[in-house]
Amino acid sequence: MIQDFKGKTAVLTGAGSGFGLECARIGAQRGMNLVLVDVQQDALDKATAEIEATGVQVLSRRVDVSSQEQMEALASAVQQRFGAPHFVFNNAGVGSGGLIWENSVRDWEWVLGVNVWGVIHGVRLFTPMMLAAAKADPNWRGHIVNTASMAGLLTPPNMGVYNVSKHAVVSLTETLYQDLKLVSDQLSASVLCPYFVPTGISQSHRNRPTEMADEAATQSQLIGQAMTDKAVGSGKVTATEVAQLVFDAITADRFYIFSHPRALGNVRARMEGIVNQTNPADPFLERPEIGVNLRAALRAG
Repeated sequence: MIQDFKGKTAVLTGAGSGFGLECARIGAQRGMNLVLVDVQQDALDKATAEIEATGVQVLSRRVDVSSQEQMEALASAVQQRFGAPHFVFNNAGVGSGGLIWENSVRDWEWVLGVNVWGVIHGVRLFTPMMLAAAKADPNWRGHIVNTASMAGLLTPPNMGVYNVSKHAVVSLTETLYQDLKLVSDQLSASVLCPYFVPTGISQSHRNRPTEMADEAATQSQLIGQAMTDKAVGSGKVTATEVAQLVFDAITADRFYIFSHPRALGNVRARMEGIVNQTNPADPFLERPEIGVNLRAALRAG
C-alpha cells in the first residue's frame, strides 16, 4: 500500500481519456511524476498539456500497448527518466460486441492485443523493475492496477470477445496478486472492474487498426454497439469517481475495485450456478425487456 504519493511515479496507459486521464489528474494533485501513455495522439497531447500545466514532471509517449517493441521502449524510457514506477495502471482497453462466431480473426487479435497483451506487457516489464526497487529499499512500496470489467466476472451475451479479454485480465491479476505475496510484502496488485461508466471505450472503433477498415460491422455488432452506447450514456457513476476508488484501493491495499457494487448480485448468481452445476442463468432476469428486445432484433435479420 502507498500512503504518500508525492514524488512517486505513476505509469498510466489509456491516459488520454476516461479512467487514465482522471487518475493522472489525481496523481498531479498529489505531486506525482506521471508517465502518460495513449495510442490516440490528439487526446494524449491534450492530456499532456493539461497535466504539465500543474507543474508536475510528465513523460508522454504514444504507444500501442499490444506491441512488445513499443512497450519495451516505454519501460526503458521510464527507467531512464524516473527509475522504477511506484504505481502502474494497465488501463488501456477497447470494446467490441457481436455474436461470438461473427467476430473476425482481426477482431479477436485487436481486442485481445490491447486488453490482454497490453496488460501482459505492463506486468512483465514493470514488475521486475518494481521488485528490484523494493529489494534495494525496505521502505519502497509499489502497486499495480489492471483494468478489467464486470464483464470479466460475468458473461453478458453479444459481447463475447470483450468478455474473454476481461476474464483473462481478472485471472491474470488474481494470479499476479498471489505471486507477489510469495516474493514481497512491498508490492501489491488490484483489479478494477467497472460497469457502465462514460469513458469513451464505447467509441473504441475510432482506434481500430487501419487494416480493419474494410471490415463491415455485422448486424449483431451494430445492435451491440447501440445497446452499449445507451447503457454507457445513462451511467450515473463518473470516471472521476472511479479514479478516486483506484487511489483509495492503493492506499488500503484492496484488491477488488467495483464501480457498481450492486452488480455483484449477478456475480453471486453466476458463481452459485457454477458451484451448483446448473446451466448458465438468464442474464436478463432482472431486466427481461432488454432480453426480449435483443432477441427480437437479432432474429429479425
